[in-house]
Amino acid sequence: MAGSLATAGVAHFAFPKPFDDIVPPQLPITPRQATQLSGIAELTIAGLLAVPRTRRLGGWAAAALYVAVYPANVYMAQQWSDKPTAQKLVAYGRLPLQIPLIVSAVKIARAPRKAPASE
Repeated sequence: MAGSLATAGVAHFAFPKPFDDIVPPQLPITPRQATQLSGIAELTIAGLLAVPRTRRLGGWAAAALYVAVYPANVYMAQQWSDKPTAQKLVAYGRLPLQIPLIVSAVKIARAPRKAPASE
């Protein structure tokens, strides 16, 4: 999960336009600001997940992020309703895929801490 979030976070800065395009217009910030904020969040959460000491916090943060970006996925599906079938499948297919991501993030957050290795 940390690797996926890190990759997505970098993509938000390297290729922001596709992310800008799916930001719902109701947000009180510009699409680019939303793209950058979500990229920062993804990179931060990836770091939290990668470090054992902060992994539980990272799990909760990832779950919150996946819930927070769900409206963008719904907006994308609405915007892509007139696209070719393959693109519609991608847009609509993302919606149920958020559920296992949220469940996985919560599992990470609830996982018992491992005792540090003794020397």
